[in-house]
Amino acid sequence: MTGPIVFEALQPTHDRESFHSGNEALDAWFRTRAGQDQRRRVAQVFVAVEARRVIGFYSLSMFTLSLEALPPALGKKLPRYEAIPAAIIGRLARSLDARGTGVGDLLLADAVKRVVAASSAVAAWAIVVDAKDGRGARFYEAHGFIALPSRPLRLFLPMQTAIDAVAASRR
Repeated sequence: MTGPIVFEALQPTHDRESFHSGNEALDAWFRTRAGQDQRRRVAQVFVAVEARRVIGFYSLSMFTLSLEALPPALGKKLPRYEAIPAAIIGRLARSLDARGTGVGDLLLADAVKRVVAASSAVAAWAIVVDAKDGRGARFYEAHGFIALPSRPLRLFLPMQTAIDAVAASRR
């Protein structure tokens, strides 16, 4: 990394064409659909910018979890509602040339901080992610996310755990 990293909402002025994460599906979404999804209000997209170059991105949306999807020990502690409110980090990627620099960790931390801040106005019991593969799942598990029993590539972080982590990072 050559300079400070700034996180900001995706703008039309951000160069999306030159971004390459190594995952063609994520790159194609970022180039062609991220702006549309943001304008349609189905995802809010944030970018990590270093020296005016996009080095990573993630998207945030509201989501729901069913009680049946949760580990039974946690589900028992929740009200018997049809759906439990959550937020989802829909897509997260860092550029190939930022591999090994910790940018992925910074993207995830920024996303979690934004969801924690929003949860004071809009209830969310957890933050959900869908890992692309086992390597991605291990990345999220290393940050405290827990795999859903029926879908091991869908993981969640209880909001209280996220709140505690954000508070600890401010100390």
